[in-house]
Amino acid sequence: MLAFFFEGSFMPNRYICSVLDEMRECLKTNNFSYLGGLIEEAQTLANRMEAKLHTINDFEYFEKRLKKLKAEARALEKDDD
Repeated sequence: MLAFFFEGSFMPNRYICSVLDEMRECLKTNNFSYLGGLIEEAQTLANRMEAKLHTINDFEYFEKRLKKLKAEARALEKDDD
């Protein structure tokens, strides 16, 4: 796979479905010479997806926690007045 540069960055992100399609093409042509690389690429893409899902989950958790703490702070300020 060639790495092309677009405005100083690498190629746009690839989807795991594209990698799976290439794996299917290996089966059709019985050319498995590059299958190992595709497996590694699929694993990398899946790991990135999982990491992103965890990051999103963390943001949601901390956003809820922040709202709760702000409400507690407002209640404490109200009690001080």
